[in-house]
Formats: sequence, C-alpha cells, structure tokens
Amino acid sequence: MAVLPVVGIVLVLCFSIAPVQPAILLVFLLGALLVILGMMFFTLGAEMSMSSMGERVGAHMTGTRKLPLIALLSFILGLIITVSEPDLQVLAAQFPGIPSNVLILSVGVGVGLFLVLAILRILLGISLNVMLIVLYIGVFALAYFIPADFRALAFDSGGVTTGPMTVPFIMALGVGISSIRNDSSAADDSFGLVALCSVGPIMAVLGLGLIFKPSHGSSEALAVPHISDSVELWQTFAHGIPEYMVEIAVALLPIVVFFAVYQIAALRLSGKNLYKILIGLVYTYIGLVLFLTGANVGFMPAGSYLGEVIASGKLKSLLIPVGALIGYFIVKAEPAVYVLNHQVEEITDGSISARAMGLSLSIGVACSVALSMFRVLTGTPIMYFLIPGYALALILSFFTPRIFTAIAFDSGGVASGPMTATFLLALAQGACSAVGGNAATDAFGLVAMVAMTPLITIQILGLVHRIKSRSHSKAGDIGDIYDDYSIIEL
Repeated sequence: MAVLPVVGIVLVLCFSIAPVQPAILLVFLLGALLVILGMMFFTLGAEMSMSSMGERVGAHMTGTRKLPLIALLSFILGLIITVSEPDLQVLAAQFPGIPSNVLILSVGVGVGLFLVLAILRILLGISLNVMLIVLYIGVFALAYFIPADFRALAFDSGGVTTGPMTVPFIMALGVGISSIRNDSSAADDSFGLVALCSVGPIMAVLGLGLIFKPSHGSSEALAVPHISDSVELWQTFAHGIPEYMVEIAVALLPIVVFFAVYQIAALRLSGKNLYKILIGLVYTYIGLVLFLTGANVGFMPAGSYLGEVIASGKLKSLLIPVGALIGYFIVKAEPAVYVLNHQVEEITDGSISARAMGLSLSIGVACSVALSMFRVLTGTPIMYFLIPGYALALILSFFTPRIFTAIAFDSGGVASGPMTATFLLALAQGACSAVGGNAATDAFGLVAMVAMTPLITIQILGLVHRIKSRSHSKAGDIGDIYDDYSIIEL
C-alpha cells in the first residue's frame, strides 16, 4: 500500500512523458520489491526490539534520579544512534563540501547534546514552544553568517538524522522517561525529543560552514547502470547487498553493545524478554539491509534519470505536480513514519488516529516537494521558504494543543527519511543537472522542505481537533459530557 502507488506513478511517467532506458526501469522494479520486503521486516523488528529497548532504558535511566548520569548516558545514546543512521551516511556521501566523517561526527555530537536538552526539558517540565522559538531564532541568526551553499545542507541534516534507526529508539525513550512523572501533562511531554534532536544537527553543520569553504559547481546526475541480461541485473544488487550488510551491522553494533552493558549492569531483563528483543534486532537488521539496497541501488538511479528527462524536456514545469504526487505517496513508504503514526495512536488512545496523521503528513510532503521542484527550476534561495514556514509553524504553536505541537515538530524529522534522501533528492539532483543549476543551493534543501511542511499541517490538524472538541462539548448534554469524561479516565 505504501510503495505500489510510487511504482505506478513512475511506470506511467516512463511510458508517457519521461521515457527511460529498460535497464533503469528493471533496476527500479527490483528495487521496489526489496523496499517492500525490507519495510515488512523492519516495521516488525522495530516494534519488537528498538521500541522495547528505548522504553526500558528510558524508564530505568530516569528512575535513578541522578541528573549527571542521565545527561551522560543521553549524550552517548544520541551520538551512537546518529552516527549509525543510514540516512545521514547517504546525505554525507552526496555533499562534496565537507569530509563525510567530519560531517557525520559533528551531527552526532549535535544530536547527543540536544537529546540531553530534550530529556532535561521533560524532567523539568519546560515549555516546548518557548524552547523551539529561542532555538530557531538562534538557528536563523547563525545561518545569516555562513555561505548559502551550507544553509540547505544544514537544514537537510536536521531531517535525515531522525530516520529509521533513531526514531523508534528516541520516541520510546521519551515514553519511558515521561512514565515516571505523575502529572497530567506527562503524556504530552513524551513527544518532542525528535523535534529538539533535529535542531542539533542544523546548529552543528552551520558551525562547520564557518570553517569549511563551499564547493561550487553544477550538479551531476547519477550514473546509469549498464545491464544486458537478467544475471547482470541481479549482480547490480548482489554487489550492493554485502556493502549494506556491513554498514547496517556497524550501525547496529553500538546500540546493541550499549544495551548489553546496560542489561548486565542495571536492567537484568528475563530471558523471554531478551529473546524477543534479539529476534526483533535480527528482523530490523534484515529489513534495513533489504530496504537500503532497494532504495540506493534501485530507486536513486531511477529518480535521478527521471528528473533529468523531465527537466530537459519542453514540459519541464510538469516536474512540480509530478514531484507533489510522488511526495504524497512516498512518505507512506518511510519506515519511521509507520512507527510514529502508530505510537501516536497508541499513546493518545486513538484520539489522534494513524490515518489522520498519515493524511496530514502526505499533504505536507506533497506541498514541500512541489516547492522544492519550483526551487530547482527557478533557483529561488531556500531561506525564502524556510523563514516564513518556520515562523508560521511557531505562531501556530500558541493556538494548537500542546501534544499536537510536539507531535508536529517530531513528525517533521520523521517524514524526511531514506526514501526522501534517495529517490526524491536524486530526482531533484537529476533535474538540477538538466537545467544547469548548483546542486548545493538548488537540489539540496529538499529534505529540509519535507521536514518543515508537516510542522504546519499537523498543527492545523490539531486546530481542527480542538474546534471539533469544543463544538461537541457545547452540543452535548450533561450525560454525554459525563460519558466522555469516563472514557478519558478509563
């Protein structure tokens, strides 16, 4: 349901306005199959392992009531999870201005520091709205002093760090930490960790922009694979699978080691619970290997080639509605979005449904991709969209229920996952190559746009929810109100 609409759109384009080479189409279709299988294993594994690990570690860690220990462990967790995030590795490899290792480590430190800040916010009950306003004023003030080439990358990095590896663990960590509080706003404060952890990477990369010099130049489309038969088709993927097996093993290892040490030193879970977590980790590993192989080997070349073909044709303006349509469906294929939607539905006891969340995210991402394709074709600076967009999102936070604001800023980072960093960013780079634009300023920034628009659409969902709730309470009699109150208490 998540992947097939994207496949259908690409097939329609290939057989109509954007003819592609048969090799590209075959690689894309096999990649789609691997993405579907990968999502199946990952979603099951994340629920069994990552979420369970995050909740147990978060609850026990905060139960110690030792702030220095909580801060140290939170920083280590944020660093090791971010460094292992596949999305970040994909983005770092595509940007030539900063060495990949320097970029990844800097972003990891940024997430670690802001995870500490986010956990202290939950424990101390500090308003998320106030923190976000202060932090984003600082972000845009700092962005004024760095080269334009680094601005898009900085905001992109804030989106890709909260991907399939980070979101299940950090969101569950927030649930575990807030569970030790007994006040009425504890559930609302369980969200917001992902939102604050998205600010740290932006600050880190903006800081790097003060040190490194940008690499100018036009964008180059990805190389098209040469395939003459079915054996070569399979070998294209077979060469990639071992690489991602090692990459994901290295990514998961720090998290597994941390949990193992914590289990021996403090948790001491039963054998049955450990067995379930272990099986879940195996599913997560298999799912991520299949997913990233399909996305990187199958989806990236197809996205780049499609963008180049459409943007070089007479109807290049079609890139905007095509991008919006693909964006609407492709967010449903993000593994972390599945985790977020169902965790929101569970924590809010169904008052915010996974379906409503999914629809709001799809509309937001469709708008952001359309605006991004407009940027690619016209070369409009990204700050013309980010400044008013974030200003509107922060203004809405004063009129939206607290839980919707926290979920909205969490969902911005979640929506911009590996599908966005591979297929959609490749689509923008291919189009940028065709029009002769600068990838650093025109193509990069798509992830940042995808991370921004859900902040607005989810908060609008919150306003609608508040208006409906007030209308219902005015229209209902005393018995209806009593029934609602009983349901809430239950």
